[in-house]
Amino acid sequence: MSCVSGGYAYGSTVGMILVLFILLVIITRAFYI
Repeated sequence: MSCVSGGYAYGSTVGMILVLFILLVIITRAFYI
């Protein structure tokens, strides 16, 4: 990861991981209910 666009790349990566995690939680809750 380059230091020039490190902040933007880090933010977008964290955002994608957060969205995937939330979707995973919703799917697991839907299965458990």
